[in-house]
Amino acid sequence: MFSRLANVFKGIFSLFIKDMERKNPEALLELEQENLRKQIANFNQGLAAHAGLAERLMSQVRKQETEERELHARTTAHLRAGNKSAAAQNALRLQSLARELEENRRQLAQAEETYQNLTKAREVAVNAARSKIEALKGAINDMRMKTAMAEMNEMAAGMVSTIGGSGDTLSRLHEMVEEERTKAAGRARMARDSMDMSEVNIKEAEMDALADQALAEFAAKEGIALPGAEASVAPEANRSMGSNPQSESQ
Repeated sequence: MFSRLANVFKGIFSLFIKDMERKNPEALLELEQENLRKQIANFNQGLAAHAGLAERLMSQVRKQETEERELHARTTAHLRAGNKSAAAQNALRLQSLARELEENRRQLAQAEETYQNLTKAREVAVNAARSKIEALKGAINDMRMKTAMAEMNEMAAGMVSTIGGSGDTLSRLHEMVEEERTKAAGRARMARDSMDMSEVNIKEAEMDALADQALAEFAAKEGIALPGAEASVAPEANRSMGSNPQSESQ
């Protein structure tokens, strides 16, 4: 019973963690980068220890090579001097040293090869991990950008459907404005049609006539000839001059 409940809680907690990871992929990627740095550091420590072993083997090989040359020289000297027993002891030691030197050289070659292989494997693994991390960074950025674009498109679609709805405030306001504008236009037309323009025109003509009369009286009083008056006086004078000969002939 309790184990089943524990499994349920574990499942819920796992779903919660998975949801958090989906919402924060950058944090998960940063954690993996930190783990990679730790793994590289541990690998480098092991590689350094192996390199130290190779260096010790190399130092031992050099020491044995020096000892081999010295033993070879002493064996030759004792043999030429007739010291057969000493020459035999040196020859035996030289034979044993040669076997040890050969084994150490073989181990040194293997150690060097292993070191090179480990170094190459580290470089390949690190480069592959870095390439994958960079690809993941690009994928995360692309995901964020596409998510933002999707949210903007969804928001725009929601705004279009909401603004175009029948119960929208802007639509109701537009209808009210159009209704009031139509009413105002109708009232203006009714007022214009009901207005008697004949009286207005008569009143306007009277005002113009009174203004012309006042101007003519003022001009006559001041002795100023009006331009329009001169043009009208000239034909009258011509008519009067043309009628005088007839009257004289009569």
